[in-house]
Amino acid sequence: MHLEKIETFVVGNPPPRHGGRYFIFVRLTTACGISGVGEIYNATFGPDLCAAMAEDVFERQFAGSDPHHIEKLWRQTYGAGFTQRPDVTVMGVLSGLEMACWDIVGKAADKPVYELLGGKVHERLRSYTYLYPTTGDVYPDPNLPNVYNDPDMAAETALEMVEKGFTAVKFDPAGPYSIYDGHQPRLEDLERSELFVKRIREAVGTRADLLFGTHGQFTVSGAKRMARRLEAYDPLWFEEPIPPENPADMAEVARFTSIPIATGERLCTKHEFARLLEAGAASILQMDLGRVGGLLEAKKIASMAETRSAQIAPHLYCGPVVAAANIQIGTCSPNFLILESIGTFEGPYTSFLKGSIDWEDGYVIPPTAPGLGVELNDEVVAANPYTGKELHIEMATEPVVQ
Repeated sequence: MHLEKIETFVVGNPPPRHGGRYFIFVRLTTACGISGVGEIYNATFGPDLCAAMAEDVFERQFAGSDPHHIEKLWRQTYGAGFTQRPDVTVMGVLSGLEMACWDIVGKAADKPVYELLGGKVHERLRSYTYLYPTTGDVYPDPNLPNVYNDPDMAAETALEMVEKGFTAVKFDPAGPYSIYDGHQPRLEDLERSELFVKRIREAVGTRADLLFGTHGQFTVSGAKRMARRLEAYDPLWFEEPIPPENPADMAEVARFTSIPIATGERLCTKHEFARLLEAGAASILQMDLGRVGGLLEAKKIASMAETRSAQIAPHLYCGPVVAAANIQIGTCSPNFLILESIGTFEGPYTSFLKGSIDWEDGYVIPPTAPGLGVELNDEVVAANPYTGKELHIEMATEPVVQ
């Protein structure tokens, strides 16, 4: 068996655009006709350029190789051009290609990928969702009341999600995040954030955990000020309280607060996660399977986390193929905590797939189909090309005025 062909697809995510503006899918095919799908989570460059990068890496490192040889293919790509260091762009491309190889390997063995990475540990996977607007676009007018800036609307939406079956909800009311972070939270940010957790806790009681996100907004001292406001409401986690560069600084926040620190969506490879664990910076690791280096790399990170009593909560703010990969790694990892869902995996988000992701009463049910358990719906993919110029997700370009 050897890899013969790559196809890349840049698709626009239809409204309400949960999961981002676009997705980058790849499909690899062997000479014997087995195809596997993957997804690249790379938000730094235009998606067409990222797709071209995938084609370049495939031709240099993957074409003609046996897709079973994932360790070798990984090292060839990681070391190409005399790099051998974590690089979010290279790792995004490699993640998509590696994911597709696992899909092929699973199909060849007629087994789900999780059975080839240690076997099923969990019969079902607890899930959470962000609080999104219940109608309209995921990007509402920021000058109008919406679920992102109005604590009462957020509490109402949180209760709706709990009534659907979710036992955890995530929200980020801490103000704008910018390319100049970290900054000190403004008093209005502190007040609004505390009011959000208060109102949501009042609405859902002990029926759901509260997951407080920040997108790495604050300085160490600013994160401490925010944590102090939140502790009374017992959130399950305080997510990425400072920018991701310095684990020692994040460890200072972790030592200060009783709220568990969760982080990792912007990190890649076991090396960056090892530094988090060594510093004691986080007890919940949020690797993104479309960026971290693929499934095998994520499994290694999960195993490292076990040695430090840390858990994993795979991150998802990209497309449904990464969602499928997250399900595979969650199913076979003993220290799995919770899975990020895009709502209940319904609507336009999963229209790019044949079939569906099985979500029941707050839990995802692992698939029994071989490989990743999903296939691209070529007709829907072809009908939704991405024609915009914006990146997948963007930050404010001006400093936050104190």
